[in-house]
Amino acid sequence: MSKRQSDEVLPVSLGSAADSPGVLSLEGKVALVTGASSGIGRAIALAYAAAGADVALTYRTNRRGADETADGARAAGRRAEAIHADVAKPDDLDALGDALRRTFGHVDVWVNNAGADILTGDAASLSRIEKLDRLLAVDLRGTVLASWKAVELMDAHPPASGGVILNMSWDHVLGGGIKSDYAQVFCAAKGGVYSFSRALAHSVAPRIRVNVLGPGWIETAYGSGLDPAVKQRIAAKIPLGRWGTPEDIAHAAVYLASDAAAYVTGLMLMINGGGVV
Repeated sequence: MSKRQSDEVLPVSLGSAADSPGVLSLEGKVALVTGASSGIGRAIALAYAAAGADVALTYRTNRRGADETADGARAAGRRAEAIHADVAKPDDLDALGDALRRTFGHVDVWVNNAGADILTGDAASLSRIEKLDRLLAVDLRGTVLASWKAVELMDAHPPASGGVILNMSWDHVLGGGIKSDYAQVFCAAKGGVYSFSRALAHSVAPRIRVNVLGPGWIETAYGSGLDPAVKQRIAAKIPLGRWGTPEDIAHAAVYLASDAAAYVTGLMLMINGGGVV
């Protein structure tokens, strides 16, 4: 930039939202969120409905939770359908694609949120190898297969403003995780999601944007089960001084799905209070 350019004062218009309608609106879009029975997936699906999108959401075992999420989206005045799918199974993804075509005709935004729980319930007692296998099957392989299905659907019926794929990683993949066995297996799977997503972003641009959500310490089932003293120690190490909420992730997901992020692809947006920078 020249000195003349840097000294020049350019006129700026600070018009109202009505002057630039729908910048963070998803009005007229159809969004799919996998694993939306609870937690982050539910928050994203409800935020999308509040922003104006019709919503499809998947579940594997928690039908009641998926129905509750769909009801919440309908309460916002949007169409919503809960669809059973195991993202690790290609046949289920084919059936999911058929259901989307039949019900909505197309998809504009596809969020790969479904992931294996290896930290709570019976899964917490699995061996390290069993936990690794689950994460690789669902979080990594499932994300790859579902992303390919999303590209297939979007290419068949191109969204008016371009398609959007959002994949779920983990902020610690950029910093090597933390000192624990579970961090090793999460970094293996979620690091793969991050790298795959960047490669996919190159492959499908400019017709589809691909970005990654990188949550930090978020108040989900795992966090709610931790000893309060442990949670407080973790919060004390986060620059913003608290755990995140599913809604914090959902706000970022709305932005990346919206036309406000039309020039953003191949990025991991970390929603972590500064815990990893």
